[in-house]
Amino acid sequence: MSLRTRMLLALVAMLALICLVIGLITQTVMRSQLYGQLDSELAQATQRAEDVQRGFPNGNPLSAPGQASGTLSFLVTGDRLGVGGVLDSTTGKHHTVSLLSPDDQRELLSTPLGREPQSLELSIGDYRVSASRIDDAVLIMGLPESRTQTTLDQLTWTILVVSFAGLTATALLGSVIVRRSLKPLERVSAVATHVSNLELDAGRVQVAERVAADDAVPGTEAGNVGHALNGLLDNVTSALEARQASEEKLRQFVGDASHELRTPLAAVRGYSELVNATEHLSDDGRTAMSRVLDQSRRMGSLVDDLLLLARLDERKARHDDASAAAGGPGGGAVVDLSRLVVEEAADFQVTAPSHTWELDVPAEAVETRGDEAQLRQVVANLLANARKHTPEGTRVTVRLTARGNGPLALTVSDDGDGITADFLPHVFERFTRADAARSGSDGTTGLGLPIVKAIVEAHGGSIDVTSRRREDGRPGRTTFEVRLPLAG
Repeated sequence: MSLRTRMLLALVAMLALICLVIGLITQTVMRSQLYGQLDSELAQATQRAEDVQRGFPNGNPLSAPGQASGTLSFLVTGDRLGVGGVLDSTTGKHHTVSLLSPDDQRELLSTPLGREPQSLELSIGDYRVSASRIDDAVLIMGLPESRTQTTLDQLTWTILVVSFAGLTATALLGSVIVRRSLKPLERVSAVATHVSNLELDAGRVQVAERVAADDAVPGTEAGNVGHALNGLLDNVTSALEARQASEEKLRQFVGDASHELRTPLAAVRGYSELVNATEHLSDDGRTAMSRVLDQSRRMGSLVDDLLLLARLDERKARHDDASAAAGGPGGGAVVDLSRLVVEEAADFQVTAPSHTWELDVPAEAVETRGDEAQLRQVVANLLANARKHTPEGTRVTVRLTARGNGPLALTVSDDGDGITADFLPHVFERFTRADAARSGSDGTTGLGLPIVKAIVEAHGGSIDVTSRRREDGRPGRTTFEVRLPLAG
């Protein structure tokens, strides 16, 4: 339940409670006053009847002058009602005791002497009745409660109608007031929601959203929240700027170091080849020089990968919109991905005959825009990843599909051992080695899949991986899916 609803319900509930208390008090006071007035009228009617009886002992007490219509008056003779009757409330006609039922007569005869008047429910209506002694006789007098009860009923309905109207008006007016009062909080919430939707982990982020100055004045609840949120956003902005500066320094260092290392590595490799070709070395010496050449080539490949990642990161940092960088260094040329996939798959069929390679590519060309060399590296890295981390005899399926006007999909699947659930979320992290998760014979630098991810994202695409680990002799299933925009 929203704060607005809770506040409105609390306001209406409090007002309803106040109306209930006022209504009960008013009803109680009015009832006491009306019945007090009725008892006073009953006492006066009794006094008039007693005066008649004292002047005319055998007269009818109902014949006393001034008695109101509906008056009930009887003299008790023995154990029954004697002289008296009931005045008709509309015509004033004199009715005898025959108007009363036997139950009514028993109720009247049981009226206690000398006590406060009491209410009786008779067949002719509700009456306020009292009994008094006149010499040796007992006089029973009664007045109808209909007018008193009608007044109380009217008062009750008046209280209910007025209370309902007041509650309705309070609910409507209170809703407007509460809504206007909570508008600043809604604006603060809108700012917080917008900031929460920002991709704060995606490179350079500018958090320009702030709560308006009018909504961030300390002293009110909304102002305190707005002021605190602005302070939080300032702190977040400072942290993001510090992180961005640190990333730029690290990126610059990696790029500069990779660039500077290429020259000495080329020299090491060249002199090693020269020594190996011109000098007469022992078998151990030739083995050592061969290892130096292999490691220098591996180091050169690692430096090239680092330099490529640094350049991709730098280009991504310059372009907040991934589509702006999709062209890559090649200027966004059209690339026939079908031909590229076929060529790379054919190369791996020759270089890795221990695996079974299956190709599923449409007959028509599937084209995207970007740098052909980088896209070729994406395909080569995915195929090399499947070859290195799966045992011999593994079936690797390369599939390329185009989904109407949507993105094209390149999938590389294998039925190898699969990837463990713990390692799967980290496959695209840099320098993450999969050797402990998937069997293979070739060493890796841990940069192949990060390079694939960086190139794909630089071309405005995305990449995902799913894997099922091999269990109980059943084959696993690992699938890398690359999605790229179609050309045009």
